[in-house]
Amino acid sequence: MGNPRRLNDCEQTLNALERATLPPSRSKQLLRRAIHLLSYHFILKRRRTTVARVAGFRLTVRPTVFHPRYFLTSEFFANFLSDIDLTGKRVADVGTGSGILALAAARAGAASVVALDINPNAAKVAAENAHANGLGKPIMAVGSNLLSALTPRPLFDVILSSPPSFAGEPRDVADRAWHAGPSYRDIAMLFIQARERLTSGGCMYVLFSTESDLDLLGNLISRAGFAARLVAERSILIESMIIYELRVQ
Repeated sequence: MGNPRRLNDCEQTLNALERATLPPSRSKQLLRRAIHLLSYHFILKRRRTTVARVAGFRLTVRPTVFHPRYFLTSEFFANFLSDIDLTGKRVADVGTGSGILALAAARAGAASVVALDINPNAAKVAAENAHANGLGKPIMAVGSNLLSALTPRPLFDVILSSPPSFAGEPRDVADRAWHAGPSYRDIAMLFIQARERLTSGGCMYVLFSTESDLDLLGNLISRAGFAARLVAERSILIESMIIYELRVQ
């Protein structure tokens, strides 16, 4: 599975979002399709609510909600946040799913956290998980397409997001956790909306896969006026999970 690692200053400079997107081999394409097919039918489209313990939290996961036990991005990102001092910070978690990142931010000292998700099942269960883990006071869950439900003025010191890794038309709301539409249509406004809602000196942490279209995502980030710095990476099977810190240039 590989071990997570922090990157030194030299690596952060060299490996920022300028990392090239490499065309996948035929075997990797087939493997990715097989993983998606199995994940969609047996995890994303499951019909029953389950309970998982991940990153120190007990999480209820409703049907169609991104499952933090089977998709390792959630635990990786949550553990990354445990090493960041968010004391007194106002935080937004865009695409909250089970709410695990919102909970991790609250545990790291955030004064308030708004957990947002377009999937109503996710917004509901994120609120339930906040209360079940004793973090209901600082966390508010909101049904929203990205940040569009919030007023466009500086609101947050930190914005978190682990958006869908792949382009392509999602089959339904459950599949939106995997596919972000052709050319990442469904998250195209994420970075512009985030910049509008960040306080002066604020930052955004976003997780991608090395199998994502990093060229296209890098262009979206640049157009929004952000500079990216790679801050953490972990290799798993056929890809690596990568976390960037975005700050206004």
